[in-house]
Amino acid sequence: MSSTVEDIGVEAPDEQTPQARGPGRSRALIAGCLAVLLLVLGGAGMLFRAHQLRNTPAAANRALTDTEATSQVTGDVSDTLGKVLSYTPQATGVTAQSARELLAGKAAKQYTALFGQVGKRAKEQKLTLTTQVVRAGVTRLTGSEAQLLVFLDQTAQRKGRPAGVVAAQLSVTAELHDGNWLITDIKAR
Repeated sequence: MSSTVEDIGVEAPDEQTPQARGPGRSRALIAGCLAVLLLVLGGAGMLFRAHQLRNTPAAANRALTDTEATSQVTGDVSDTLGKVLSYTPQATGVTAQSARELLAGKAAKQYTALFGQVGKRAKEQKLTLTTQVVRAGVTRLTGSEAQLLVFLDQTAQRKGRPAGVVAAQLSVTAELHDGNWLITDIKAR
C-alpha cells in the first residue's frame, strides 16, 4: 500500500506556480520603479529651483556679502557728495571742478544745470553751504554699479545771519570707473 502525503493527513508544502507569484512580485517591482522615478523627478525639481534661486537679482546683489566693495562705494559716494554739495562764496569754482571730476552721466548734467544758478547766488548772498553725510547705505551692488540711500545734513550760513541746518535724503546711483565710484544719478527723496 502506498500512501501519499495527502492520504496521511499531512498537508503538502504549498508550492506556488509562477503564475501565482507573478502579480504580487510585479506590483512590488512597479511600486519600486515609481518610487525611484518620483525621487529622480523630485531631485531634478529641487536642482532646478536651487538654480533659479541662485540666479535671481537678489542673489546677484553683493551689498550684504561684499563688505570691502560696500565700504568703498559708501566712502567714495559720501566724499563726493561732501565735495560737490559744499561751497563758499569765494570758492564755487573748486566745487564745480570737483563735480566735473566726480560726477558722470545724468548726475553731471543735473549738477551743471543746478549749480550754474546756485554759484551766482552764493556770491551775491555770501552763502556758505556745508554738506555732511550722516548715513549712507548700499541697497544694491553689482560688479560695477551701486545704488545707495544717503541721509545728509546741510548747514547754510549767510554772512551776518545764524546758520540753519536742513536734513536731506537722496537716492544715488554710482558706477565704478578705474577703481573709483562716480555718481551717475542723484534723486531727492
